[in-house]
Amino acid sequence: MKITEKLQKAEKEGRTFWSFEFFPPRTAQGLQNLYDRIERMRNLGPEFIDITWGAGGKNADLTSSLVQVCQETIGIETCMHLCCTEMPKEKVEWALAQAKQHGCQNILALRGDPVAGTSKWEPTPGGFTNAVDLVKHIHEHYPGDFCVAVAGFPQGHPETPEGEDAGKQEIQWLKEKVDAGAEFIFTQLFYDVNIFFNWVKRVRAAGITVPIVPGIMPIQNWEKFEKWVARENIVVPQHFYDALKPVKGDDEKVRQVGTKLVAQMCKEILANEEAGIKGLHIYTLNLEKGARMLLQELGLEGRREQIAPLPWRPSLTPHRRTESIRPIFWANRVQSYLSRTDEWDEFPNGRWGDSRSPAYGDLDGYPVSININANDAYNLWGHPETFADISNLFAKFCRGDLNKLPWSSQPPASETSVIDEQLAKMNELGYLTINSQPAVDGVSSDDKVHGWGPSGGYVYQKAYLEFFVSPELLSPLIRRIERDPRITYYAVNKQGDLRTNTHSEGPNAVTWGVFPGKEIVQPTIVEAVSFIAWKDEAFELGLQWANLYPPASPSRNLIESTMNTSYLVNIVANDFRDGMSIFEPFLLKQNSVGKVLESTTQTVNGVYEGVKEGLNGLVENVKHQINGVNDASTNGNGNGVAVDGH
Repeated sequence: MKITEKLQKAEKEGRTFWSFEFFPPRTAQGLQNLYDRIERMRNLGPEFIDITWGAGGKNADLTSSLVQVCQETIGIETCMHLCCTEMPKEKVEWALAQAKQHGCQNILALRGDPVAGTSKWEPTPGGFTNAVDLVKHIHEHYPGDFCVAVAGFPQGHPETPEGEDAGKQEIQWLKEKVDAGAEFIFTQLFYDVNIFFNWVKRVRAAGITVPIVPGIMPIQNWEKFEKWVARENIVVPQHFYDALKPVKGDDEKVRQVGTKLVAQMCKEILANEEAGIKGLHIYTLNLEKGARMLLQELGLEGRREQIAPLPWRPSLTPHRRTESIRPIFWANRVQSYLSRTDEWDEFPNGRWGDSRSPAYGDLDGYPVSININANDAYNLWGHPETFADISNLFAKFCRGDLNKLPWSSQPPASETSVIDEQLAKMNELGYLTINSQPAVDGVSSDDKVHGWGPSGGYVYQKAYLEFFVSPELLSPLIRRIERDPRITYYAVNKQGDLRTNTHSEGPNAVTWGVFPGKEIVQPTIVEAVSFIAWKDEAFELGLQWANLYPPASPSRNLIESTMNTSYLVNIVANDFRDGMSIFEPFLLKQNSVGKVLESTTQTVNGVYEGVKEGLNGLVENVKHQINGVNDASTNGNGNGVAVDGH
């Protein structure tokens, strides 16, 4: 969506908006860390973000990668800076083509700073001289594709000489950019609100009516504050210095005091009806805490619809904007899912039909990676030598004491806290959980834990579990599951042998929402064919974990054996009003002494005090014989319906 459309929507709804600016880091690790930070800061509810462009496009690939990930994977509307400095026309064309391909619909057109080591700006041969030339080029060659913003300077551009005439000339240049097609204005940072208000009056008096979005720089620490003030020649009111200098040696106090000073400035800006400012653009310097503290001080909270328009992050690339349904299996592996389905020919209608498309990607089309080196893995997960070591790692993750597993690069979602103890207990009993969601029965769409979608709606979820389990535990578990007609399951091993108690090949909706004036939305499903596609990746991730350890080491042998012998299982409790029914087959109340899998000779493994499980099994066998039911089903293995998984 174009930023101007977002601003119009915010104004119509009578709410303040805010946005964040980030810059490309210099290292690959820094880039990965910034992805994680932007993902977290998305939960602060910015209307959009923008990504800076290095002079001469020296960080062009990083900027383009940032824009792509933010649009495609994180699902946040992104504005890309584009400068004239050292940018020949062909490089500008490349940048615009990349932005369009990634679904970026917003460009901030800038002249840029002089080349490093020089004091005077010089145009690049065959390039553009001023931002207005860039604005004209974008509108001429990409009509309707981009919303173009330009920069405004409340204190005057650093190269503009002092004096009234020079100030008038600068406003005239701003008007030329707007007349050429610029649709809104970002301002340079400032700390004196009177200077800003006077500049806004002069801008409006010149006939410039497009929205103005003031640039706000939180005060992170004394050194950075002094650096930016000197670098940009910023006028700072005396009361800022009076408050900051006494605490300048204490970064935390500088941030606290600075937050209150900047917040008060923002309140004055937003309260000034004559200026008519509706939102704020926060220069984050790639830091999270300062922006978070400022929004908290201002009492600004993101809307649920902005933070979570769906229970998963919608992609904003052109061919995926209509996507409305996804399988739940890739909930913690978004990039993998997006890559695998990128060329799926049945995708553009946004619905999930028959996933047997020949374009549904397999492992050959997307390299599976757990994205961690051996040393980091050892620090996180140690050197497990027994199955109990592995199950304890999974239990720690569910309780929030471990931030990452091979199947999830992020800590558990907030809604997992509702069932974290049940999940931890499952892992202690030998069921290694890699994905889950609790049941939800008509919670408000504005709920901070479970809510998603437009305000005024209600959301629902069936309880869902996905886990690895040994064959010895699987057989009695399936017998218990099949006693409850409310529960459906799929179980598949690495070789593709599939067991299930459902004969339907269609999708089972496990998340849906009901909203005013809309049809029922069902954005998350469980579906057999996609589960088979996912299982290859799930087992491969485990084997990659094993391969981080030396050959023939106890840890490598243990993890390899676990992956090669386990089944991957998903179960759905279709009665969404009974949130705990999904855990009943696991008999979580049994004594922890019943931890199993250490002995593969036990088939019941001490479940439910051992003897009772055996008696129940005998009763079930008698029932089947009496009713003439062949408990071996289609393959004689006594474990439900077998389906060819190859």
